[in-house]
Amino acid sequence: MLAVFGSASLDTIRTSKKTARNVLGGAAVFASIAASNFVDTGLIAVIGRDFPKKYLDILSKRMDLRGLAVKDGRTFRYDGRYSRTLDSRSTVNIELNVLADFKPVVPDDYRKAKFVYLANNDPDQNIRLIKEFDRTRFTMCDTIDFWISTKRQSVIKMIKSVDAVVINDEEAKMLTKEFNLIKCAKKIMGWGARLVVIKKAEHGSLMFYDDMIFPSPGFSLEGVVDPTGAGDSFAGAMIGYMASKGSTSMSVIKKAAVYGNIMGSFAVEGYGLDRLLGISKRDIAGRLRTYEKMIRF
Repeated sequence: MLAVFGSASLDTIRTSKKTARNVLGGAAVFASIAASNFVDTGLIAVIGRDFPKKYLDILSKRMDLRGLAVKDGRTFRYDGRYSRTLDSRSTVNIELNVLADFKPVVPDDYRKAKFVYLANNDPDQNIRLIKEFDRTRFTMCDTIDFWISTKRQSVIKMIKSVDAVVINDEEAKMLTKEFNLIKCAKKIMGWGARLVVIKKAEHGSLMFYDDMIFPSPGFSLEGVVDPTGAGDSFAGAMIGYMASKGSTSMSVIKKAAVYGNIMGSFAVEGYGLDRLLGISKRDIAGRLRTYEKMIRF
């Protein structure tokens, strides 16, 4: 089993072509949906009483929800606007609501999970939560610019408590105060992480382990609709595949990174979770075959 901790939200997504309101989102939701294609997944998150039943039904069909708390109040909301070219996003509004004072509880069955993913939450909260698991085999975290700018030392402390870090290229530079991605990765590994994956959006990812660098290109797409959740889908798919194999061997980790790029490519083809919710294992296998042809020479 894989345990995923993070946010569930109702998002407003603004692009030059469309504004989608109150769509199902959140870092943990994207990661859990992606991971559920590979392994049984348990979600640890919080929602308000206003969370639509249709979204709850979607989640319940794909993952275990014993870790999902329902609190009085409104669900966490995020409102973001993308540039015309979709390569940058600005925050219009954030309402923490029930997320503001959420104290997560790990269900007893989840404590036995060997694989745990901590989405881009408050790093202090992540540090406390990871201690509640009995005997993990592989733990991975993500972070974002907000936590780096407000709690940098806590982010570094969080990195000391996990096996792997997934982070995008700009945030890696911001966190480490380096400009070269290899130097960024080495500094993060020096803080305690054994494995570092730097996401580069449509350009794929770079994975660092000891002295090894494993680049995996992004899946080439003509129709990108909404980049929201692509990075979370990448991380969820990556650790979900590893959990399904029960392995942290280098061959499994490399293939997991490829699956991360593939699931991220599905995520950007629809608004919110629309595309991810419509794919099958056959679709994933087909895109993997295409990907292998694309990079073989």
